[in-house]
Amino acid sequence: MHCPFCSATETKVIDSRLVGGGSQVRRRRECNQCNERFTSFEGAELVMPKVVKRDSKREPFNEDKMSAGILRALEKRPVSTEQIEQLILSIKKEIRMTGEREVSSEFIGNLIMDGLVQVDKVAYVRFASVYRSFEDIKEFGEEIAKIGQQADKKTELSKRQSKLFE
Repeated sequence: MHCPFCSATETKVIDSRLVGGGSQVRRRRECNQCNERFTSFEGAELVMPKVVKRDSKREPFNEDKMSAGILRALEKRPVSTEQIEQLILSIKKEIRMTGEREVSSEFIGNLIMDGLVQVDKVAYVRFASVYRSFEDIKEFGEEIAKIGQQADKKTELSKRQSKLFE
């Protein structure tokens, strides 16, 4: 690494520590020529796949665009910043785990909806209404009914599981 003070190419690492929850390495360095010290950060570069839009156009993955849609759906909802950040990180992880160079915008939209239904059902309906372009109240009702059926199945499963422990 080049020294930021004298541009010498020889520096030595004095100390290394994990930061950012283990996602980065912080290194204290000293220049062999001018003896100035400085800090560098090292992290893995994770390349996100390109997004194939509905009209077949391809564009780079835009985390800000995805986050804005999620935040809009969660506006004025009782969801913590940590939950939102965790949702965004998990969606990005799922996208990376596909191992594909390109993913469809539909795939990303479905990941967002799957995450939102776990975090906040109202936010899920808000997002789904825009994403799926609901035309009338009937479509809202059908989506809410689906959520209700899923909740009923989970409640029934929980009851069955609790009987196992009796």
